[in-house]
Amino acid sequence: MTDRERVRMIEDVPTTARVHDVLLRATRVVIVEGPADAVDAADVPRLVLTGDEIADLARHLAIVDGGTGDHCRCRGWPTITVHGPDGELTACWTLHHQTGLRGAGNCDADLRDGPALTAWLAQRGLTGSQEVQERLAEQDAESERRRMRWLQAAPAGLAEVAAEVSQPSGDDDLAWSQQLDDAEDRLTALVHQHYPDPIERIRTLLAWAGVPTREPTSGSTWYDMAVLRLLHDEPADLVLAALAAHPPSPAQLDGAAQLFSTLEWTKAHGRQLPEPQRSMLIGHIQSDGTDSMRYRLNHGYYGAERTV
Repeated sequence: MTDRERVRMIEDVPTTARVHDVLLRATRVVIVEGPADAVDAADVPRLVLTGDEIADLARHLAIVDGGTGDHCRCRGWPTITVHGPDGELTACWTLHHQTGLRGAGNCDADLRDGPALTAWLAQRGLTGSQEVQERLAEQDAESERRRMRWLQAAPAGLAEVAAEVSQPSGDDDLAWSQQLDDAEDRLTALVHQHYPDPIERIRTLLAWAGVPTREPTSGSTWYDMAVLRLLHDEPADLVLAALAAHPPSPAQLDGAAQLFSTLEWTKAHGRQLPEPQRSMLIGHIQSDGTDSMRYRLNHGYYGAERTV
């Protein structure tokens, strides 16, 4: 890279001063509640700013100088078009995830106060960003409630390390991944320490693995998979023996339905279960199974004949 190219790159980084300079020379700003290719659509809500309103917007468009060094891969919205005295377009910016700004330089830049800008737009009738944030906040709250239900179901002696295993990721994905691996190693050691008898240990883990099957939302989390990995580490004949040793509880059968339909289990052992485990599990699913359990049952899992 030449010295001139380096200078150009430095000059092209997004800064608050650069954003404000563009707005200072603007006579009209249009904010459209859609991506850049929808700015001319008649049915898209929009806000037109002039005079002091533009200065008010500028106060809410402070960014972290220097930018992120990267570009978000989504189209972004709302779109902010800036127009000069003759109506010419002088800038086109898009907001990304209500936290970033694109178009003010050679990369995206984080807003210094995204929530304040979202609230400012909502006060002026553009409520889309606020509604998205409210939905995301509710999703986060439900995810935390789900995590707490899983923790409350943790077997005796495992709650503290289970909290570490289920800790949500932070800003540093690599550090979080390492912490998760370490926590799973401690969980494995504690499970064997507190439940040295393999049959008791497997039955305990099956009941814990069954917790997510009764959640209102489908899909498994990383901490659900941690319990299934503990079960995959147990010999298959002992897992089957644990189900046959004593009549399993509904929660243990829920966990068995999860375990026996995982790719790891079916790849290693197939879908066919021996008796009496096959009949117990099929009977449980037919009488009290979830929709996902019945779907798997109808598609040949657990040794049942495929019906659809």
